[in-house]
Amino acid sequence: MSFPEGTKMTTMHSNGRKKCHYTFPDESEMVEEFDMQTDVLKVRKRRTKTVLGALGEWVYEVGEAPARVTIENDTLRANSSQPQFSRNDRPHAFEWRVRNLTYPKSTYSVQVEEEARQIVVRTSNKKYFKRITVDDMERAKLPLDPAALSWTHENSTLIILYKKPPAILQLEKDGKLARANAKEEKGKAAGPDGDVDCKQQ
Repeated sequence: MSFPEGTKMTTMHSNGRKKCHYTFPDESEMVEEFDMQTDVLKVRKRRTKTVLGALGEWVYEVGEAPARVTIENDTLRANSSQPQFSRNDRPHAFEWRVRNLTYPKSTYSVQVEEEARQIVVRTSNKKYFKRITVDDMERAKLPLDPAALSWTHENSTLIILYKKPPAILQLEKDGKLARANAKEEKGKAAGPDGDVDCKQQ
């Protein structure tokens, strides 16, 4: 991934993951978490400031937000019977999973809409519809190739794969080098949602 000039990055290790915190020139933030053994991206989340200058909620691009605990110590989770959408990448492909889709495989249509630059999921029974923007491809201004798309359905889960093109693999290689050279913060405590308070450079 390429970043605008003036982006500040710090890294640290925690719970078997390398966590990278980025602060962009517009004061928006991003956190990425990579598996220490495989270097596979497990979490990418972003947040921007509201019009009043407060920090907004984290929006997850990769991975899933942790369950919230209420004041009464009740755990808030999404309805377990509803379709659950998440992205969890592989080294050479972007991967999305939609759990709790119990319809037969023949029900689904998964296609690239080249003009819209999106992957579109439909069901013939009109029970599920989803447009997927591949953020990495958008940032790199790369078109989507229908030949790179594949999908399957098993165990009530729709699994969608999009093979990463060479340009994305090179950006990820460059990002790995940047992370290796970034300053690592020592002794930082994790915040209430597992974030690390990373000092800006």
